[in-house]
Amino acid sequence: MKKLGLSLLVLVSFTIASHAQGLRIGIKGGANLNKISGQSFDDGFNLSYHLGGFAEINFNKTWGIQPELIWNQSSSKPSSFQAVYGSGVTSASFNGQNNIKLDYLSIPVLLRYTTAGGLLSLNAGPQYGILLSQDKTLLQNGKNAFKSGDFSVVLGAQINLSPIVLYARYNIGLQNINDIDSKDKWTNQQIQLGVGLRL
Repeated sequence: MKKLGLSLLVLVSFTIASHAQGLRIGIKGGANLNKISGQSFDDGFNLSYHLGGFAEINFNKTWGIQPELIWNQSSSKPSSFQAVYGSGVTSASFNGQNNIKLDYLSIPVLLRYTTAGGLLSLNAGPQYGILLSQDKTLLQNGKNAFKSGDFSVVLGAQINLSPIVLYARYNIGLQNINDIDSKDKWTNQQIQLGVGLRL
């Protein structure tokens, strides 16, 4: 089954590349304003950052796709965690004072629409995040608190000042990342602001 999936991926990639009129790669980085939505966490946004690379595959002057590979940090502050989960929570990280930091390897695949003149591009598409690190001291029994993956939708805009690009995005988490139980639904919400360099 894995071989079939890999073969289909290679076939789709070859088909896209053969119909593409241009391919560019680049590096990018910037700031994240993010929060974990849910009763257990503070409603405010917290600052973190992201770094990564991207490819621009153009079908024509207007349409293209933009796959990316990003190291993406998410930060949030717990608020009423103990009220939801009771006195069994003993970790000092969840006293309402310190931020929880989650590191993801994010893989967005975005459809790109570029306006006439090429100055502005609009992006939208799915993103899958693989959790690289997490806080494992949430509960006395040492349970992992967060699921190993996260699925979200990305909406954004990009200003093209070739070779420099400036971008702003909103990532809307669709998956409950709470891996403790079903008492509280947690979803990632993130605003990204950054700059990229086409190579």
